[in-house]
Amino acid sequence: MKDLSQGDVRLLETEIAQRLLHSTIPARLAYVAADGTPRVMSTWHVWTGEELVMATYVHCPPMGITRPARRLHALRARPDVAVTIDTEAQPPEVLLLRGRVSITEVDGMVPEQAQAARRFLGEEGGAGYVAQADHPETRMARIALRPAWVGVLDFQTRFPGS
Repeated sequence: MKDLSQGDVRLLETEIAQRLLHSTIPARLAYVAADGTPRVMSTWHVWTGEELVMATYVHCPPMGITRPARRLHALRARPDVAVTIDTEAQPPEVLLLRGRVSITEVDGMVPEQAQAARRFLGEEGGAGYVAQADHPETRMARIALRPAWVGVLDFQTRFPGS
């Protein structure tokens, strides 16, 4: 796969991409806010094999959330995003994704959010997180990115611009 060009979605199949997609490193979601300025948001994620799913609350009384996350309005207006998942160790390993998100609102918790909670917080912490959000009025938004462009950098065999 070393011979694949940056941008080729088949890079998602590389060992580096798969390791990062299933890691406990938060994804960084870049989008354009309602006021036209750029934003970057750290977020839990789950790779389904086709989509990078990130979720946020629309309404969750037990957590004090009474209005939808502001990024939802911005993402609906401008669904083109960029995402990075990268290591801190040197040389870094970096997965870059670009594409358009789709947003679906669901009653209760987005299933992938419960899965992400267990992965990022451990079984016990994840179960506690899910239980805390369990309320008849809880509503979430499932933000799904089906990558249209993929880049992988390891600064040993794959460099920026290669």
